[in-house]
Amino acid sequence: MKQLTAVISGIAVILLVLSCGSVDLSKKYPNMVANVDPFPVGSAEAQFDRFLSSKVNKIEIEAIFYPRLNAVALEFKYEFFTHRQFWNEAARKQFAASLELYKKDFDEKKLIDKYTKTKAVYGSVKGRLEWELFTNYTITHVANPMIDLGYRFKEKTPFFSTYMRPAPEVLAEGDKSSPGNSDQIYMYFTRAQADQLVLLFDQAYLMGLLNKRTGGKNDNSTETDKQAYEAPRDNYPELGE
Repeated sequence: MKQLTAVISGIAVILLVLSCGSVDLSKKYPNMVANVDPFPVGSAEAQFDRFLSSKVNKIEIEAIFYPRLNAVALEFKYEFFTHRQFWNEAARKQFAASLELYKKDFDEKKLIDKYTKTKAVYGSVKGRLEWELFTNYTITHVANPMIDLGYRFKEKTPFFSTYMRPAPEVLAEGDKSSPGNSDQIYMYFTRAQADQLVLLFDQAYLMGLLNKRTGGKNDNSTETDKQAYEAPRDNYPELGE
């Protein structure tokens, strides 16, 4: 009888743990589209400020989809640190809409070289940032900065731009250390580079790749995948070239 009681109690504990785990998962990831680990979805390029210089360097960015967050993280190395800049679905849509406004202003020759007025001319979104000195070997720091969408002239050339403002670090529960601030980071895109990122940000494209990984089917995913991995060529010169 005691053995039977112990078995029943053990089963009850297991069911309780599984039940709590399910509830906790939905609470922890309210925007989850699938309980799947993050995976890469493509790459893009952007220009970053050079250290102690007014010029820029081109850096490759890897886009990684986090299905539990329904967010795309742009992972890149900048000034010795690895950064992951997260864009949720709403922010990705605003990026695409802002780019279209920039293209319109570009074509209509309305761009002005006054960054204080143009750095957030197309709005702002709330982001999330993770950064670490050495991936998998050091503490991962977290902050929730705002990201401004606008444009900026660099070396007499206009770029669609994002400006990630500095934000206070979010410390883990129980961490008594003094929080620091995340770095401010400027990213500059030609229209073709931004178009490539819009493809990687597209929810239908992401869900197509997710369906492939989970055994689902998406009749349009093959062509979309091809478009996203083949960056469109910038066949028109930017101003100042």
